[in-house]
Amino acid sequence: MNLVLVHGAWHDGTCWDGVRAALEAAGHGVHTPTLAGHGADADPAATHADCVRSVVDCIAGQSLEDVVLLGHSFGGTVIQKAAEAVPERLARLVFVNAFVLRDGESLTDTLPAEYARVFEQSARARDDGRMLLPFEVFRDTFIGDADLQTARRVYAGLRPIPLALMTTPVQLKRFSRLPVPRSYLNCTEDIAFPPQAGGWHPGMSTRLGVYRLVQMPGSHESMYTRPAELAAKIIEAGRP
Repeated sequence: MNLVLVHGAWHDGTCWDGVRAALEAAGHGVHTPTLAGHGADADPAATHADCVRSVVDCIAGQSLEDVVLLGHSFGGTVIQKAAEAVPERLARLVFVNAFVLRDGESLTDTLPAEYARVFEQSARARDDGRMLLPFEVFRDTFIGDADLQTARRVYAGLRPIPLALMTTPVQLKRFSRLPVPRSYLNCTEDIAFPPQAGGWHPGMSTRLGVYRLVQMPGSHESMYTRPAELAAKIIEAGRP
């Protein structure tokens, strides 16, 4: 299996290191690009289109075929648009507790108003248009299944990203008609997307139309707290 794993907001490609090791040990090829606007020394003016280009360049630049393209969280919005660009290179899309946008929608359009305000307040606290969730929010809603030391270690590796990545509408005129099969991998203790808005499943998963559902215990940051289990479920979600 040729896998391209796309991280979520505030992370970079190294967040997949534990999962990548397990997947490679099982004989799979794994690529973990870092999206534009993410990681150390990232461009604060990076756009959603730049993020998509990071993924398309990884796939096309390395001549990858039959790719299982996976997106986590914000990365779901990126693989949707990347799939429109290179559908002929894809074997399946896998969304891991990921946002699934409708045509013309932004990520913040899917959030309850109080969540969107947290994003905006975080960006206003900086002078470069970027934002990062407060640790108090991250600790309980993103990584509640980790001990405090692990939660602090993971948070220390996060970097602020442009708020515009969350607020820019994404045009997805062709996504719903693409013939690429889809899977949704749901970590059942993940409350980063609020249950009152439908949760990741079925709130986001059912936007895919026909899809394969794979579930496992875990939080939003299961790549850190349960890497081997997540790798096994990725194989299950990505198989033909």
